[in-house]
Amino acid sequence: MEATLIIGGLLALSVFIYLLWDRADRREEAAALAVIEDTEGMGDVVPASLHPMVDPARCIGSGACVSACPEKVVIALVGGRARLANPLGCIGHGACATACPVGAIKLVYGSATRGVELPLVDRDFQTRQQGVYVVGELGGMGLIRNAVQQGRQAAERIVTGPPDGEQAPRRGIDGAIDALVVGAGPAGISATLALMEAGLRVLLVEREQFGGTITHYPRAKVVMTGTLELPLYGKLKQTKMSKEQLVAVWQDILVTTQPPLALGELVHGIELGPDGMWEVHSDAETRRAANVVLALGVRGSPRKLGVPGEDAAKVSYRLLEPAEFDGRHVLVVGGGNSAVESALALVDHGGCASVSISYRGKAFARCRGDNRRRVEEALVSGRIRSLLGTQVEEVGTDQVTLVDTDGNRRTMENDAVIVQIGGTPPSQLLESFGIELTTKYGEA
Repeated sequence: MEATLIIGGLLALSVFIYLLWDRADRREEAAALAVIEDTEGMGDVVPASLHPMVDPARCIGSGACVSACPEKVVIALVGGRARLANPLGCIGHGACATACPVGAIKLVYGSATRGVELPLVDRDFQTRQQGVYVVGELGGMGLIRNAVQQGRQAAERIVTGPPDGEQAPRRGIDGAIDALVVGAGPAGISATLALMEAGLRVLLVEREQFGGTITHYPRAKVVMTGTLELPLYGKLKQTKMSKEQLVAVWQDILVTTQPPLALGELVHGIELGPDGMWEVHSDAETRRAANVVLALGVRGSPRKLGVPGEDAAKVSYRLLEPAEFDGRHVLVVGGGNSAVESALALVDHGGCASVSISYRGKAFARCRGDNRRRVEEALVSGRIRSLLGTQVEEVGTDQVTLVDTDGNRRTMENDAVIVQIGGTPPSQLLESFGIELTTKYGEA
């Protein structure tokens, strides 16, 4: 009798635990379906960098990919199979593909219907223009660790020359330097340090700040997870860093290694000179180099709203210091990670009179998981005013007019507008450099 009661109690406990698990599983699946529905409502959305593609015929529904994803929202289990839920939340980490026990996931660029333009490069990131390399974000690789690796790999090719050994490494002649690196982000810094380590004559040119795009991120944004090792500098001790911590590392690298650096210069053209050297034209001067490493970001020129009043002084396209907006009614425009992080940085700082966010979509499906959760909490609590399903129609002196999907207009008090709706891709710049582009449609 006692044994029967024990077995019955264990069975009841097992059923109870199963029901709890099943309930949680159904809740997660419902949330995933909501994200998928909202993403599909935007049309064929594809990130500019690597992202996973799931083969449903091979998937066994282990969930290992979901657990491995550092963003937690890119892949979800739906109907017992892994499914791409929010491709725009992907940062090209690749942990999902590694974790899959049956190889049902591959990393690709673009989709079957919407391509992504990328420079055509070889395995060492050299274009068909001999001596010109493209690395980092511009080549579709946004993850810091991978960008650093690409920069180092391109530099190694410059140092050693072609792998077949049929041609000698390209070196500067008649006053030309050995290599000129354009862009002081992770890829550009890595390439420059590797070239310095090899004893080559190199110059790093950057139009803004040493550190690249990262220096424009909002405060406290986590920008790196995982190990990182830089030539001439060594391995970083921390595996997870905020913007401030990584910027501090860049500054330490700048002081420690003292790379040859030209700041505040915009490179607008490169062409092959009669002596076989590349002539690199900036708004400051023209320099000659045997090799050119293009480590530019993908921001390009910020995309504008195309509405009356957007050229007013109160309209900006990035957030550097939240304190600049103290006491002001601020409207953030956009639904991606940059817009959400800016809005969160403003409310976390606490100095604004109010913070609102306008986005044409119904949900922040373009955001990474942590950003989406935080902004949704801020909207529910009222820290950020939700203006989902709206677009800016006009920017006034002390107000802004919005229109929703039904054509209804509203005018609200406003002192500042931060527009973060993406930028124009730099493909035209690459083409002007004579670099061939290829379009990837769901290809590795």
